[in-house]
Amino acid sequence: MAVEIGIQLYSVRNALRTDPGGTLNALADLGFTRFEGANHQALTDDGIGFGIAPGFLRDLMQERGVSIVGCHINPLDLDRLPRVLDFHQQIGNPRIGCDIEFYPYGDVDYVKRRAEFFNSVGRLAADRGMEFYYHNHFQEFQRFGDATVYQLLMDHTDPELVHFELDTYWAYRGGADPIELFRAYPDRFILIHQKDYPKDATQPLNLYDGIVAPDATITMELFQEVVTPDAFAEVGTGILPIQDIIDAVDPLPNFRYVLLEQDYAPGPELDSVKVSRDAFIGYRNVAVGTFS
Repeated sequence: MAVEIGIQLYSVRNALRTDPGGTLNALADLGFTRFEGANHQALTDDGIGFGIAPGFLRDLMQERGVSIVGCHINPLDLDRLPRVLDFHQQIGNPRIGCDIEFYPYGDVDYVKRRAEFFNSVGRLAADRGMEFYYHNHFQEFQRFGDATVYQLLMDHTDPELVHFELDTYWAYRGGADPIELFRAYPDRFILIHQKDYPKDATQPLNLYDGIVAPDATITMELFQEVVTPDAFAEVGTGILPIQDIIDAVDPLPNFRYVLLEQDYAPGPELDSVKVSRDAFIGYRNVAVGTFS
């Protein structure tokens, strides 16, 4: 067995705004044919985000062998979701995900209510033979009493309805160890996001180490304040144990894809993606055909 590599299209969001067709074809030229979308206008857009027209997407899938392996949907509106899910089912996308959530500090009941909401989203997906997954940032590793928010979500979501996409970078930034999480919950993870953390970063890796108070209520405003573009690096250029992560996800029973996500690039986005692509090729347990 070996892991397959894909890409979260958020990594090239600026290039997509300028030239969606050229950018998607350039990704395919680099060997990225497993795409995860990020639809941040899901109240009005059924698709994979970034203004990518459904007709062009279908042509690209047919001509270049591209597949959509997931898509973040925001907002997750229960009235709107059936239409969105129907579209994704039609294009062959087997799963949708939650991109970002925030939790008032210490409010365990709120976390439990959100977990039940995620169960409801998962039921809508399962009714169509699809999967629903939860994607984290650092705030899920804040402790609410004896447990982290992430543990509470694991404990209060139905494993048959809610799967998990671990963003390993953000887990480290929340003070968690992704490899330990894979060991603790081997059946729950179906995807991961992989990026790297710079060797010369000005912030500590763990944001709770002097950047964010452990008892802060983390909001989008606070998140945007503490997250700096220079805290991201291309795969293989930083300090994260990426080979260990690949080795750890390879045997997980329900695991599907390692997805590159480059939140910020130091230069042109496609150049940054190519650096990470070249690094992935050099790791063990990466599927030989991924970049063919």
